[in-house]
Amino acid sequence: QLQLVESGGGLVQPGGSLRLSCAASGFTLNYYAIGWFRQAPGKEREGVSCISRSGVTTNYADSVKGRFTISRDNAKNRGYLQMNSLKPEDTAVYYCAASWACGGALEYWGPGTQVTVSS
Repeated sequence: QLQLVESGGGLVQPGGSLRLSCAASGFTLNYYAIGWFRQAPGKEREGVSCISRSGVTTNYADSVKGRFTISRDNAKNRGYLQMNSLKPEDTAVYYCAASWACGGALEYWGPGTQVTVSS
């Protein structure tokens, strides 16, 4: 079965940190760019960050620049999103996705992991 699974979400206070992981099964994630997206209740899905297949190129939404860091470990077939200085407006369901290139058609999606930032 070809799938992505996110983990690492949870409840954190403002200013705190979380690290999300994205694990692939049934296919080699190394051949794909990895994107992170989020969707808050009542809002449209938005792109958060993306990393190229090699890991050399990364991009971020303006709202998370300087706070979030995307990375990947091709040996472990995983991607990561380190989130620091979290704000209540970061509260959303976070999804990882695989595509041939950042900005390209999304080939695989995970079911999402909830991130809640609240005191």
